[in-house]
Amino acid sequence: MASAQLHLVEGPDWELDRSLTTLENFLGLLGFCQYSFLRAAFSWLAFFLFCVALPLFAIEFSRCAGCDKVEIESFELEILVSRAVVAAVSLLCISRNLRKYGLRKALFVDRCHGHMTQFRKQYIEKIRVFYCLLASWFGVCFLLKAAREVTRLIYLHHGSWWLSVVLFLACLLSWSYSTLVFLAGCALFKLVGNLQIIHFENYGKVLERDSDILVYIEEHMRLTYDLSRISHRFRIFLLLELLLVTASQIMTLLQTTENQSTINFINGGDFAVLSIVQLVGIVLCLSAAAKISHRAQSLGAVASRWHALVTCNSSEVSGSGILDNGRNAEYCPPVGSLSVNYSESDLESADYMSLPMNLQQNSSTSSYQKRQAFVAYVQSNTGGFTVFGWIVDRMLINTIFFLELSLVCFVLGKTITITIK
Repeated sequence: MASAQLHLVEGPDWELDRSLTTLENFLGLLGFCQYSFLRAAFSWLAFFLFCVALPLFAIEFSRCAGCDKVEIESFELEILVSRAVVAAVSLLCISRNLRKYGLRKALFVDRCHGHMTQFRKQYIEKIRVFYCLLASWFGVCFLLKAAREVTRLIYLHHGSWWLSVVLFLACLLSWSYSTLVFLAGCALFKLVGNLQIIHFENYGKVLERDSDILVYIEEHMRLTYDLSRISHRFRIFLLLELLLVTASQIMTLLQTTENQSTINFINGGDFAVLSIVQLVGIVLCLSAAAKISHRAQSLGAVASRWHALVTCNSSEVSGSGILDNGRNAEYCPPVGSLSVNYSESDLESADYMSLPMNLQQNSSTSSYQKRQAFVAYVQSNTGGFTVFGWIVDRMLINTIFFLELSLVCFVLGKTITITIK
């Protein structure tokens, strides 16, 4: 069970501790930090109240019985189901990761990782980007939702004004909570990816150090191992959100194309807001996963460039193990296995192998051959963010786009007909 609070400590890491504490408090307000049974029960009770009960109350009391002059077709129930389901998946998957690993380990900024002090400022900057990203997209969508509700309030006003205002506020409150839960889950996944990208981009600086080749291999193994753990923890979240958003968009397309009555901003405006919110969330997730994959795949080019520069600037004789001045090539000391604590579930879909304790290099092996073997290893173990073996990169995203486009064209072909007289 993860600790519910992050303790602030005096020292060089206090600012990062404060940022993580603020982030955890923010996620706790949305119901993600379900560290105990009581907090989990309260979180899901609040979710049911704001995402299900409150909008049903608003729908029931906002029915306009005397609006014969306006042709209104209500799509509120379909929109409510779509909005609540994607928010529930976000709350379920993210809260499970936080409850199981805690915020620090979920973001890979725990002290045992060994890089927190070195990248402290970059961590803090990425957390700030998380807030800015969430606030900007939520603000844009909130303005669209508020404009739609104000238009509906003015155009379909009936009964007392105080009841209309209460229903207006109830709709905005319910929509804001469910939208924040969904977008916060997507933005948190992007934050995990951005924090991991910091280490991939720093790998070129690691190669600049005058270290043994096995040190570089060890660091690369650490990066790919952490990436496999991220894939394992978030693959269900990404897959479910993609499928649910696709189903929601197809439902929206069917509702709007098969409907025989007039669809306007009042009765169909929520479809536009729902589509924008869901597409923003899934684009954040796919872009983060693809960015992680391409940073991991670029390490092969980084290692090749480093090998070429070192070879061109060295005076070694390849294959002999003897330098021009007559000294033997460097001798590699034994390297122990990586001290990484992991659970059995984290090793799923991860090809992780520790270095043996008695590993020794033959002094006749040249450093050129060792660098060549290192480059071959990196190029053949690029890795990336995977969903049950499928690497999420630009190629997969293009495939998803064309599949979605084909599905949309199929639905349009079944629902829209052109009559030629």
